[in-house]
Amino acid sequence: SMDSPDAPELSQGDIDKRLAAAVLLVEAAAIDDDFGHQERAAMNAVLTREFDLTGEELETLVAEAAKVQSETNQLLRFTRAIKDAYPLEERVEVIEMLWEIVYADGILHDYEANLLRRICGLLYVSDRDQGEARKRVLNRNLSTPEQNP
Repeated sequence: SMDSPDAPELSQGDIDKRLAAAVLLVEAAAIDDDFGHQERAAMNAVLTREFDLTGEELETLVAEAAKVQSETNQLLRFTRAIKDAYPLEERVEVIEMLWEIVYADGILHDYEANLLRRICGLLYVSDRDQGEARKRVLNRNLSTPEQNP
């Protein structure tokens, strides 16, 4: 129902953008089939920071996102929701959030890089913007070995 904004209904034409971002994060975290403690912790930290969530809101959001992610393997309606709801700089922030999750375990796998590339294409984020988002994340996580571009 429209009067409970923190319980997004997926049937709504306009998908809650927190949920859309969370689904992409779950997808990025889960893609290596090892949704490990570090990735989960990184995802929780990113969502809490970006959307200013309480512990309970976070739990609800992540549970909802995981359910959606397991049911629909189409990222399309989520990327479309984000593309329509966010201006470019906020879409770049979403890409930065995704890089943060992908690098949480210290390893960048090919399919993670491919996922990010695919999402960037769907969100209309340029390679240059994506590369800069990635560098910002690498510079923050200095424990991650820096790959030379």
